[in-house]
Amino acid sequence: MVARRLLTVIVASVTIGCLSASSPSDGKGGPCPAGMAHVAVAEKRAFCIDRWEAQVVELRGKEEVAHAPTRPVTNLKVKAITRAGVVPQGYISKNEAEAACKAARKRLCTGEEWERACRGRTPTTFPYGDVRKAGYCNDQGRARLASLHPELGDGVYASGEAMNDPRINEAPNSVAPTGSFGKCKNAFGVYDMVGNLHEWIADVNGSRGTFRGGYYQDTHLNGDGCTYRTVAHDVSYHDYSTGFRCCADPK
Repeated sequence: MVARRLLTVIVASVTIGCLSASSPSDGKGGPCPAGMAHVAVAEKRAFCIDRWEAQVVELRGKEEVAHAPTRPVTNLKVKAITRAGVVPQGYISKNEAEAACKAARKRLCTGEEWERACRGRTPTTFPYGDVRKAGYCNDQGRARLASLHPELGDGVYASGEAMNDPRINEAPNSVAPTGSFGKCKNAFGVYDMVGNLHEWIADVNGSRGTFRGGYYQDTHLNGDGCTYRTVAHDVSYHDYSTGFRCCADPK
């Protein structure tokens, strides 16, 4: 069963133009830093986006220290990194994700950028096409929240402590290492924009933040695939399902 939470959906139309045939190359003289894809749209401003959902490292002075992705980053100074084959950071708020991108000299993506990148070169509902394909993305997992906290009953979904229990994403069939689902990739070479973890974006509605794409247990409740959008939580909110990736301006 999908975790019950307060969900407010804002339906917005995103205009997506014809995509250019420019190379999505990154790093080594390309328009984007290493680990980022170049997204160029005719008559629209080009941008770079992380190929993989973000992991973080803790910054202690000039030292970068590994941080467990199933632990919140509250009161820590962290930096976003993007690479394949690592468990991405959940348990992070919009404000914390924004700071992590800034520390990496990047920023959170706008909603328009995020959706444009998700839909790919020829705009589709899912990164791989217009028809949902079971198992292409990490969208059939299970969050064992209720079984970990049976004493809370239906109140488990209102418990900040329970919703941030690290054991949820340490269990099998939960969050997957970045890029594990090879078919959950678009023509830009960007992975996991549907499923795995919700992704915070820069857009806000008052004090509420927005996350996109769904997570490993739900990619359709608030819109299908790349249209999935949740606007229900304060920018300081975090739980096991909330992750992010960064964008940047090209060179």
